[in-house]
Order: sequence, then structure tokens, then C-alpha cells
Amino acid sequence: MAQVFERQWIIAAPHAQRDALAQDARIPPLLAQIFLNRGIGSAAAIGQFLAPQFRDLLAPEHLPGAVAAAERLAAAVAEGRRIVIYGDYDVDGITASAILFHALRLAGGNVDFYVPSRFEEGYGLNGDALARLAADGAQLVITVDCGITAVAEARRARELGVELIVTDHHTPKPELPDAAAIVHPTAFGVSANPDLCGAGVALKVAWALARRMSGGERVATEYRELLLEATALAALGLVADVAPLTGENRVLAAFGLRQLCHATNPGLQALLEVSGLTGKAAYSDYDVGFMLAPRLNAVGRMGHAQLAVELFTRATPQRAREIAEVLDAHNRQRQTVEREIVRGAEQLVEERGFNRDGCHGIVLAQRDWHIGVLGIVASRLVDRYRRPTVMIALDNGVGQGSCRSITHFPLHDVLARCAPHLVSFGGHAMAAGVRLRAEQVEPFTRAFLDEAAQRLTPNDLRPKLHIDDEIGLDELQLGVVEPLQRMAPFGMGNARPLLATRPVELVDAPRVVGKNLNHLQFTVRDGRTHRKAIAFNRARHADELADRRRLRVAFEPLLNEWNGRQSVELRVVDWRFES
Repeated sequence: MAQVFERQWIIAAPHAQRDALAQDARIPPLLAQIFLNRGIGSAAAIGQFLAPQFRDLLAPEHLPGAVAAAERLAAAVAEGRRIVIYGDYDVDGITASAILFHALRLAGGNVDFYVPSRFEEGYGLNGDALARLAADGAQLVITVDCGITAVAEARRARELGVELIVTDHHTPKPELPDAAAIVHPTAFGVSANPDLCGAGVALKVAWALARRMSGGERVATEYRELLLEATALAALGLVADVAPLTGENRVLAAFGLRQLCHATNPGLQALLEVSGLTGKAAYSDYDVGFMLAPRLNAVGRMGHAQLAVELFTRATPQRAREIAEVLDAHNRQRQTVEREIVRGAEQLVEERGFNRDGCHGIVLAQRDWHIGVLGIVASRLVDRYRRPTVMIALDNGVGQGSCRSITHFPLHDVLARCAPHLVSFGGHAMAAGVRLRAEQVEPFTRAFLDEAAQRLTPNDLRPKLHIDDEIGLDELQLGVVEPLQRMAPFGMGNARPLLATRPVELVDAPRVVGKNLNHLQFTVRDGRTHRKAIAFNRARHADELADRRRLRVAFEPLLNEWNGRQSVELRVVDWRFES
């Protein structure tokens, strides 16, 4: 049985400006509190947040290197040189590749794409692939969502006579690659938007190219249509890569999700269809994060992501449907493999004592693990045990692993400290990848756990719920909850509003519901106010809840519509029993 942690509730104190903002913006104090918790402190800022404007996007020149890269690409197009987009195999890399492909194709470029195999080549630019591309006639290679640490590979490109442009957003090292242009939000210092994902970076380069080809800041109609369609792809990359959905990223995600409703790309249409999402009036971050992105990621995990880039670039409607079906099949296979590895990994965690109070990290290595799902499994273990986790697949004396972290444990810095035991590493503060020799697994494990012991306290390991406010059920009126829905898209930097009730009573015994009978449905009462509640995957607590019927509930407010009538319900995240 996996260890279960009691979550610490951290309820935000009433903000000093709460009542003043409520009066100025003419909103209930609860809404004012929620906006202030997100750093939104004026009526004007609230209006801008709830109705993001396309004109709020930062022009390409605000992204270091974007204009220079566009100039190099325009020159290559004019000269008829063969351009290859070198992408990554996750959703961010796939969508970034597609955005640049369409922009270069519209400009008249001779363009192709290349995605490395996760299994044979691993992450990022590699010299052997560059040699093959050069032998096939590539004259300019532009990376997307990778390349910022590829110093040796950049030298190799120069030796091969291949012009290299790097576009990336991952953490750079002190030495940057020697490339014709580097496009990166932070590699050259402070950026107007340091949190752009790879697809966002690619969109800015495409925009700069569109301006260059249109002869001015105002882009031609065909480029404008292309860039609007590209926001849908960028939104997939932003949400899937867990980029903060604030500022410019919020604008991109909001417009991109809206653009999904009007997508003309055969690949997007086929992906929506196979995911059961065709014809929706509006798409959400949930649709991307739990329906579309897993299918795109699955092909890179279980097969080859080149197929996913083809889906969004060259595929005809018929071919797009065929590829989408393959992606769906890969996703089902991924789910099966993932479940098996999670079960085995949880057993190893507890057998080896990684879940004990004195251990602050987890490192597991096995020979029979499927490398394509290790990142997902690491995330599952982090959720379950609240410890930074490294999952390593061993094959022929070499280990390739995925790492996931928690707050206050920046993986990139930690792995730099463990570098003597690694062949290579790269990534972010919260997610990274490693390669190492099999004989280095044990010394790496010791070094990683030592870092965890020094950097993390027992309180860091305790899961926390950051709650916006404590309220009575009578405060949950339609006029309060409806604006909360308009705060979407939700994600990193803009969490779904989370509230806590004052003590409430269970009206009747909870009911077990759902296709697999794994959810709980019940009604709570606070004075004369009743609200329905749903607790997903909590059916095993039905008897416990029925026996102790007075509790406080942490929940996300929902709007439910039935027979044309709307009502407020609670999506239960946690509860505490009252004595």
C-alpha cells in the first residue's frame, strides 16, 4: 500500500485591499480576494485578465534573436537553400516544428523536418543526425524546443558546412552554442516573457518571418491567417509543457483554445475527432492536458514522434485520420505500460525505504522499463510520495532517465551538482532528463539523495493545498461562480480557484457513482443552503464519510447545467472531519 500524506491546508488571509477592490470593480468580496491572491489588484487589470486581447501579445523584437533568425531564414528561402527543422519529441516540440514548417512553406521555402528517436538518439541535437542531414543536402538546420546546450553539436554543424539556428526555452549553460542565430527568452538576460515554451518561441520567429516576407509590421492576409491558426498549436504546447499561463502566455493560450473551434488543419481536426472532442463550442485546458496532449506525447513515447509532426504538416485529411488512429492506439498502449510500471515502482519505493521519513528523494533503475513512460511514472511517484524522483531505464550498460521535482528542489541545479556521475543532463527546475553509465547509478543515487537531504525539510515533503478563501455555502451564487469560470485557461501560475467551507453537515449517505464506481456523490448543508458535491476517485472513503457526517470541504466551484437551469456544485479536493 502506498503511503498517503495528510495535506496541509494553507488558507489565504483576507487581503487588506479586498473590500476596496470589490467596491471599485463592483464585484463580490470573494472574487476580489481570489483576484488579489493572483496579483490582480485593480478593476482595469481584472477586465484585462477576464478578456485578454490579441494586441497584448509582445512583438517579435521583444524575444531576443527572433528577428535575426527570421532574417537568416528569409535569406535561405531567397537562395533556395534546403532548410530542416530539428524538433523535440514532446507536444511542445511537435507543435513548434509544425508552426515553423507552415511559415517557411508559405514563404516558399524548401523545408523538411527531423525528430530524433527517443530510444535510439535521446533528447536534443546530436552530431550523427546532423551528419546524416548534411549528407542528404540540408544547408540550414533550425532547432525548436532544443539546442541551447548543444555546444559540441554546433561545432559539428559548422564542420559539416551547415548553418545552424537555435530556438529553445530550456535552461542554458554558461557557454552558448556557436550558431548563426540563437532565439531564447533568457539566454541573454532579462526577457519580457521568460516563460515562453518552445511553441511560443517558434510562433514569434514565424511572426518575424511573416513581417519580413510582408515587407513591414503589418503582415499579409495569408500570413495573418497562418499565425491565427498557429495560436492553436502554440496553446497545445503551452498547456502540455506546463508553462505559466500568465501575461502573454495567457493571451496565447486563450486565443489558441478559441482557435481550436475554427481549426482548418486536417491534423488538428483528426486529433479532435479521435479524442471525442469534435464540435465543442469551446475548448479548455482540460481538453488539451488530458485528451489531446496525451495522444500526441504517446506516439513519441511508444513509437516515433515524426508521425505527429506529419499529422500537423503534410497529412491529407485521409492520412490525418490514419495517423490520429495510430496516436490513439499508442495512447492506450502507453496507459497499460504505465500502470504496470507504476505498480512495480511503488513496490520498490517501499521495499527500499524511499518513503521513510529520513529519505527525501527517490531514484529507481530497472532493465525492463519502457523509457517512453518514465517521465509520467516519475510524476505519479512525486504525486504519491511528495519526493523528487528519478526513474532510469537500463539497457546495454547505459541508463536513460526522467526526473520530476517538487518546490524548493531545482532539478537543473541539483543535476549540475551530480554531473560527475552523469554522461549528460538537461531540462528545467521541475522536469529534466539524464543519461549515465550503469555503474554510476549507485553513486548518482547517493549524490542525489544527499542533495535532497540538504535542500529539503520535512515540511517541504508534506503536500499542501493553497486555498483562496474560507466561505459559507450561501456565498456560492451564480453571479460569483460564473466569473470564476472565465478565469480559464487554468494551469501553472493561474490555478483553479480553490475554496474551503466552514463546517458543513452531510445531508444523507454518500452515493458511489461513475462507470467504474470509483467516485462519491453527496450533498452538504450549511444552515438552509444545500450544495451537491462530487469527489472523484474517493469511493473507498464512503463508509468513513457516512460515519462522521460533520466536516469542512476544500473544493473547486463548478457550474452545472441541467434542462436549461444552472446550479453551483462542489468538486471536492479534500476534506477534514469536525469533532
